[in-house]
Amino acid sequence: MTTIEVLNLKCNGCANTITKGLLSLEEIKDVSIDVATSSVSFDSNNEENLKLVKEKLVAMGYPEVGDTNTIVHKAKSFISCATGRITLEE
Repeated sequence: MTTIEVLNLKCNGCANTITKGLLSLEEIKDVSIDVATSSVSFDSNNEENLKLVKEKLVAMGYPEVGDTNTIVHKAKSFISCATGRITLEE
């Protein structure tokens, strides 16, 4: 299991969006999110997949802790959060 800490993870809506986004990647399995620690865990079998996961997280607005957190990332995470909340309610 690989775990990374991300920025902008605020709620279960964010967690839902991240989970769906990462599971859309072909070789990523068993995604789990801990909102309290802002951590994302997943099973992956190689380093290339870790790079893909990080790129996907950035694209959704959740860069890794230590990376630049721009206003664009924050805006994307806000939209991802709202989308995740809507999906949770359905």
